[in-house]
Amino acid sequence: MIRLVAIGTVLLCLAGVVPSLAQGSRATADLGSPPEETAFDYLLLATKKTSTLEKEMAEAAEAGYRLAYMMGGETAFGGNEIVAVMARAEGAEPHALFEYKLLATNKTSTMQKEMREAAEAGYVHSAQSVAGTSFGGREVLVIMERELDGEPLPRAEYLLLSTTKTSTMQKELREAGQAGFSIVGMTVAKTAFGGAETVAILERSIR
Repeated sequence: MIRLVAIGTVLLCLAGVVPSLAQGSRATADLGSPPEETAFDYLLLATKKTSTLEKEMAEAAEAGYRLAYMMGGETAFGGNEIVAVMARAEGAEPHALFEYKLLATNKTSTMQKEMREAAEAGYVHSAQSVAGTSFGGREVLVIMERELDGEPLPRAEYLLLSTTKTSTMQKELREAGQAGFSIVGMTVAKTAFGGAETVAILERSIR
């Protein structure tokens, strides 16, 4: 069951943006160009189901909120939850500026395919983390974001690298970098068999 908490307004001095975006995010959330002292309103979403999180994020986005931070991890009760913080500047118009798509899988080939399909529809990588499964393993969770107003971002192409060896990852990262890809996120995900994979997501613009 998801928990939706309105945290209220928070005064941030000398800040024009929310100080931290989602784990593995591409940039700091831009909530406009406010004065030196600006209040933000936050919503905290916490759930064990990615489908529930996507639904609640969509509802928050329709009210003008944007993803500010996201992470997954174990709770004090031994379970796993995905936690997302949505934010909007106080006084902002309560209409949708962004929309979100959540992707979750334990196969990098599947994730790369789904990210490329989302990119074709105008979405870009926003954040990534891991989510626990009922089998004891972890899924890689990626949030894709699409801006509804203003100029759309250039289309992007995505490449996912996954390995249990840092030496292999370094070699693959160098090859991807030479092909024009930049890294936008990295996650270490445990498998159901007790191992751990490093998953890197890379992006390059398509003109």
